[in-house]
Amino acid sequence: MREFSVLSIILFYIFTILTDCYILRDILSYCRYRKKAAVWSYSVSSVLFWGLVTVIAFWPAARESSSLIPLMWMIYTYFSVYVAKLLYVVFSAVGRLFRSKRKGRRVNYGVYAGIPLSLVAFIFMWWGALFTRNEIVVENVTVVSGRLPQKFNGYRIVQFSDAHVGTWGNDTSFVSRLVDRINSLDPDLIVFTGDVVNRETSEMEPFLSVLSRLKARDGVYSVLGNHDYGDYMDWSFPSERDSNNALMRMWQRQIGWRMLNNGHTFISRQGDSIALIGVENWGEPPFRQYGRLAEAYSGNSESASNLRDGRFKILLSHNPEHWNREVSKTTDIDLTLSGHTHAMQMVFKIFGYEWSPSKWRYPQWKGMYERVSEKGDTTRLYVNIGCGEVGIPARFGTAYPEITEITLKNRK
Repeated sequence: MREFSVLSIILFYIFTILTDCYILRDILSYCRYRKKAAVWSYSVSSVLFWGLVTVIAFWPAARESSSLIPLMWMIYTYFSVYVAKLLYVVFSAVGRLFRSKRKGRRVNYGVYAGIPLSLVAFIFMWWGALFTRNEIVVENVTVVSGRLPQKFNGYRIVQFSDAHVGTWGNDTSFVSRLVDRINSLDPDLIVFTGDVVNRETSEMEPFLSVLSRLKARDGVYSVLGNHDYGDYMDWSFPSERDSNNALMRMWQRQIGWRMLNNGHTFISRQGDSIALIGVENWGEPPFRQYGRLAEAYSGNSESASNLRDGRFKILLSHNPEHWNREVSKTTDIDLTLSGHTHAMQMVFKIFGYEWSPSKWRYPQWKGMYERVSEKGDTTRLYVNIGCGEVGIPARFGTAYPEITEITLKNRK
């Protein structure tokens, strides 16, 4: 029972049973027709969900190569039902405190509010699982810079991130649509900013031929994310993790992606060029630290002198905290492209204002950010909220799977 502690499972059981007992009491109190049938039906469904909690508790541990997809959907099914039930319980309990008399009978108006709101919550969760996570959106972004070489005016880069293909198992239909949508943009360059898998490289296998279809005039470049190192698996031997990571590098080369593992390249256009830099995952705790920016551009981890060389530079770095803590403070890198946040797969947009719980964790969680350093360098960060899911197979509100089309413009 490695996936969940004994205490967490006990708390799950207590929460589940208390919730069902409260609702069962309401059925006995307020149901006026076919009460026995209602009690019987609800009791049977509750017992089935108690059994579901048991299955979740004893699902195989992370060191085993069994698929987590059934577990993921079981957990999601449980929460979609019990979030709705909890919402009902809250309204019913509040209504119970403020019951009013009507025709000589005390009425709990919280019940009348709780039932439809619970239904809305249930539909909302399954809408996110069945529809929002499948609706691919292209975000168009323009970056204007006086340092961009003239030959790159109008240069178009397509970024995608956080595919987490393991969430789809062997079903390649979504990833195939994603690839077709990216190719339809006819980009000059395609970049992937990390987290192609959830736990281990073998998840990529069904998607290799699909991902190999990505085409751009200047190629496809990638960096690794925190999920791409096998750190979420309990390997029996360190050599297994090493083999997993070697396979990741081999397969990305096989499908035609060029990995920038703390390295760089130059993209040329008729005598002009821009630098494309890539760092391995720049992790803050609890994630491991693999990224070495100075080494990625200068080849020397002890020297970062040329990170302010005046050349137009683009950095691929999975975690936006890298830009927040280091890049924007110590370099003149013009544009950093990141992912990682997923916007916690939940964005609500009201009258043009966007909110996500991701704001509580990351200062830069979605879209474009700009900062002027003490030395007067303007650096920008774009955070792509990803095209896949991890943890739960759903996206909520306007957190649609994202493809970003970035157009570079010369200010001159």
